[in-house]
Amino acid sequence: MKALTRKLLALSMAMLIIVQSSYGFCGFYVAKADTTIFNNKSEVILVRDGKHTVITMSNDFKGDVKDFAMVVPVPVVLKESDIKVVDRKVFEALDAYSAPRLVEYYDQNPCQPEYALDEIYAMPTSVNSNSMVMKSESIREKDFGVKIEARYKVGEYDILLLSAKESTGLKDWLLLSGYKIPTTADEVLAPYIKSNMKFFVVKVNAETIAKGKFEYLSPLQISFDHDKFMLPIRLGMANSTGSQDMIVYAFTRTGRVECTNYRTVKMPTDRHIPLFVKNEFGDFYKSLFQKTWKTENRNAVFLEYAWDVTPNWGMKCDPCVGPPPMQQEFADAGVWWANTGGQTFFTRMHVRYEKSKFPSDLTFQVTPNNENYQARYVLTNPASGEFECEEGQQYLLDLRDKRKLELDEYAALTGKISPKGQKYLSEYQGKILLAKKNEAPIFMKEFFKNNGPRKLLIALSAFMALIILFRFSRSKIETKIV
Repeated sequence: MKALTRKLLALSMAMLIIVQSSYGFCGFYVAKADTTIFNNKSEVILVRDGKHTVITMSNDFKGDVKDFAMVVPVPVVLKESDIKVVDRKVFEALDAYSAPRLVEYYDQNPCQPEYALDEIYAMPTSVNSNSMVMKSESIREKDFGVKIEARYKVGEYDILLLSAKESTGLKDWLLLSGYKIPTTADEVLAPYIKSNMKFFVVKVNAETIAKGKFEYLSPLQISFDHDKFMLPIRLGMANSTGSQDMIVYAFTRTGRVECTNYRTVKMPTDRHIPLFVKNEFGDFYKSLFQKTWKTENRNAVFLEYAWDVTPNWGMKCDPCVGPPPMQQEFADAGVWWANTGGQTFFTRMHVRYEKSKFPSDLTFQVTPNNENYQARYVLTNPASGEFECEEGQQYLLDLRDKRKLELDEYAALTGKISPKGQKYLSEYQGKILLAKKNEAPIFMKEFFKNNGPRKLLIALSAFMALIILFRFSRSKIETKIV
């Protein structure tokens, strides 16, 4: 009976090892690189199923809401039921859950007994906008080849759906109607007009303005059916002199969303980095993204997260930075099938775009790829306690080498050499001691271990030769004295 019990226990431990090697031990979440670390950024939620698309748009607009403006090309004339406002908290939940993350693990001291599994789990954790004030509507649209296809009031917004015959006429009509748009807008508008696109034009309505100040404007959500799965970005670059960041949260029933006209590149992940990054993770990730963006010639779309987030379908990250978005939050994001329990795949992409590198709008495709991925960076805390046993001394030598690799990884990822590197490398050097009294220092043991018998023999021969030479020299000196 005891033998059977031992076999069952061994089998259970083997199964545990297999499970851990398949999924990895969940590290302790430390920090995330959410959208707040980027200054000039916007966020968009894309939902695609067949030909049906839902786009939810938010931005970090600051200033007088009377100056708020948005012009978005759309493929069809939207009905009022196709437009609604949603709560900003949807973006906050998606961002927090999918953001690049910093995690930490803890080494075990080889000179101390191993912790029980429940003790390991109980370890503490460280824890510019264009002015769009509409003037009198006495300006006749037909004189400029502009037609108002529809007019709505949704939430705090006045919305127009426009079509136009040519870009100069549309630009002039917008300018004369009080929309302060860039002088080069006609160049940007022309390709959309040639493609028979319509224009979703938004401003905050006067009644809402009169009610007071806003902390932020509500995100707008639009829905339509069309063959093309794309996101217009060129209009946003018309008056831009630099680069802009956009975070895209995309949802499908099947798998990952990828860009088709620019490369989709995974951000570096699962890299072991120095512990001092713990207090500066935001700056670290900004430098990492900047370096990766330049390495990829500034014209790629970067993958930061991809996971099947179907409610109640197991883990959705490793580790998670908080509770997953709820079914209602997915539904508010436009995932209309979320409340029915259908499969939901979540892709987070980060694009930094500028005129010279992104001449075309972003077009996407839904792929069957449902491989899990996350941008994840790892800290390893050294063991605590004394290291006087031989294994402990070897651990310290290995720790020094590991920290050297972490500093090299930091430099490779960010393109920078940290001034904290030398102190970080030598922090545990003072704990490397003699293994035992009258024995060789541990660094000599390391030399013998790493260089093999042949080099050991050469080293010993050289050492003996030095002793003989020293004794011979000493005997000659003594002879002369006598």
